[in-house]
Amino acid sequence: MTTRATSSSAVATELNHRARAEGTARPLAGGVFNALGVVTGALPGGVYTVIGDDMELRCQRAASCLLRPEVGDTVLVCGPDAQRLYLTAVAEQANARESRIDVSGDLTLTSTHGSVAVESETALHLRGKQSLDIGTSELKVDASAADFRVGRLTYQGDEMEATVLNIRVIGRLYEAVMDRLVHLSRTAFRMTEGVDQVRAGRIDYQAEETVRVHAKDTLVTATRLAKVDARQIHMG
Repeated sequence: MTTRATSSSAVATELNHRARAEGTARPLAGGVFNALGVVTGALPGGVYTVIGDDMELRCQRAASCLLRPEVGDTVLVCGPDAQRLYLTAVAEQANARESRIDVSGDLTLTSTHGSVAVESETALHLRGKQSLDIGTSELKVDASAADFRVGRLTYQGDEMEATVLNIRVIGRLYEAVMDRLVHLSRTAFRMTEGVDQVRAGRIDYQAEETVRVHAKDTLVTATRLAKVDARQIHMG
């Protein structure tokens, strides 16, 4: 009866041959274990299986090994004996185009006397499944274009100043509550399809040339006094 080898078996065989050529697993003086092998699998709890010198080793990923090992990577395995082995470093990646640094708990990058820079030739992604907090005394953003999609935005501050060439605001409801509102423009145009109402204690309109009020029906009423003063008054 002939048995056909599966693809996984072929991969394991290939990794085994690579492990033979790349390193050996042997105890050193005092029982210290040192091996260079190829990762064949990842188990729960940060345990990895490594083939080195015809031996399958099970080792715990060391805390100092921040680069996550992947299947096919050549790694260094060390330990006080064969029962207590640690994957201490990734010597060579099978796919150097993709690297991932991960830890099981919180991670903090700190520079005590200098700055920290993160650079990318293509794109830089910051993702937080719960939140993203930025705390600094001064925030600078320089970009040729920006696109924000926010479900709800709340801004609180002492002062805001914006200098732009064009502003376009499109929405369903616009409300502004101010103690004082000042509007300066060369030309102002406003068009309302429905009702335009103004409620104020005093209203003062002044024009240098002409004031025109026109409607199908015009009503001007006053409780105490209605006054029209001009050099000429034309009615009718």
